[in-house]
Amino acid sequence: VTYNVEQHIALSRVSDIAASPCGTWLAVAVQRLDRDGAKYASDIWKVPTDGSAALQLTRGDCKDAAPSFRHDGALAFLSNRQPNEIKPDDEAEKRMQLWLLPKDGGEPKQLTDEPLGVDGFRFARNAPRLVLFAPVLPGVEQERQRETASKRAKNGPSARRFKAQPVRHWDQWLHDNADLADTHLIACDATGASRVDLTPEARREFGIEPALDVSADGKWVVATRQTPGTDRELDTTLLLIDIETKASRVLGAADNVNFEGPAFSPDSRSVAAVRMARSPTTVFRPLLTLFDVASGAMRQIGAQWDRWPSAARWSADGKRLFVTADDQGHTPVFALDAAEGRVERITSLACGGVHSNLEVLSDGRIAGIRSTLLEAPECFAVELRPESTPQTLARLSGFAGAHGWAEVESFSVPSTDGTPIQSFLVKPKGAAAQQAGPLPLLLWIHGGPIGMDQDGWHWRWNPLLMVAQGYAVALPNPRGSTGFGQEFIQGIWGNVWGDQCYKDLMAVTDAVAARPDIDGSRTMAMGGSFGGYMT
Repeated sequence: VTYNVEQHIALSRVSDIAASPCGTWLAVAVQRLDRDGAKYASDIWKVPTDGSAALQLTRGDCKDAAPSFRHDGALAFLSNRQPNEIKPDDEAEKRMQLWLLPKDGGEPKQLTDEPLGVDGFRFARNAPRLVLFAPVLPGVEQERQRETASKRAKNGPSARRFKAQPVRHWDQWLHDNADLADTHLIACDATGASRVDLTPEARREFGIEPALDVSADGKWVVATRQTPGTDRELDTTLLLIDIETKASRVLGAADNVNFEGPAFSPDSRSVAAVRMARSPTTVFRPLLTLFDVASGAMRQIGAQWDRWPSAARWSADGKRLFVTADDQGHTPVFALDAAEGRVERITSLACGGVHSNLEVLSDGRIAGIRSTLLEAPECFAVELRPESTPQTLARLSGFAGAHGWAEVESFSVPSTDGTPIQSFLVKPKGAAAQQAGPLPLLLWIHGGPIGMDQDGWHWRWNPLLMVAQGYAVALPNPRGSTGFGQEFIQGIWGNVWGDQCYKDLMAVTDAVAARPDIDGSRTMAMGGSFGGYMT
């Protein structure tokens, strides 16, 4: 079998989708290697929801990403493409602006010219309103922002001053230097004109992966807002702003609490979000929460459901919310009743897989992105009935699937305390495996530690690369893994990483190594982050 790193990184990556207002097609962002093979570019594709052939809409070695539709059906997206049609910009490739493909076709037109680019945006579904996140240098006039940022980048200063935690988020420094731009919420009309800064005094409130949504009537915007918590981590509340008056209020304020994924209901009267409370003794638990826009009253739905819901999408009638949640090694689509919190599984247990990036189609179906351990991420649509089978809408990754040369087995073994530990075993299939005899074993431990080895594709940690080299790869879900209930996750809390979690991993290793198709004398372990710690 030939499947190597070069082939792996050359595959195209379906990264984001948006459903057209008419529901007949999806706008899909697809990453690919550029012509030099040095970095990823991305294009926007049109994928019909009836399964007919996909059509590439944008081209070039630029980044076209984050597709979203305007109320009139025109398609907007972020891009660092050239030329800058509004105002010359010698460094346009360094920043993303909002571009628009007209509803009736034609070339993309630049919609915004934020001096330092655009980080994210949303349109109102039924009104000519646009709200976006944009970096702004404090104390610098709008017309001098770009020039000032360029001079500071060339001439310094380079020192970093830290006054609060956190100081870094992955590969991004978070500090209070005068040359550091702060993210602001900017409101415009649907053409990008009539620009108003809704948060002119913002300092770091929207610094780490902020999210926003605009009400369908264009009157309100809600955004996640971060402030230092009493435990020195960041609290996240929801900032609700009346766009016309700029009056704002905070929803969900509490110590050691985080919100994510705010979404307005179709009637603009409610906001859904996922709420989590932090504690040194009890693991956090994400719960779907609804806020009344008029009163600010908060209520939780689905609290009896022992799973972790993702950010929700509303049904057209506002009666249900659609989420994904880790569940026994898979990530299905679920529907929750907005009034009573009843939970219904939509995608079938038999089809397995990981589902994400949900969109609600006008015909009532759910669309999104789906993958398995043997299939790269692709667009799907599924009927809104319990235990439905998703339909793949297009093959944009360039990967034919590994079903012909690899196979996946899900199994459970009892740990030292009798608790069943679910795992996947991915190994060579067919004649090649038989000729090789008992296979060497790789125990691949997931990170987190709160996370899950799942029947889904991973671009960074992909077991097929090892299976192609003749390994059997065990992917265990020890204590601390999501998708098996809150008590199971609690088993890792309090820095007991070397206790029951370790015993769970050893129980899985002993069981797999004892199999006749596995050579237990050739066993290795590896992992990244927490998986590296356990290794």
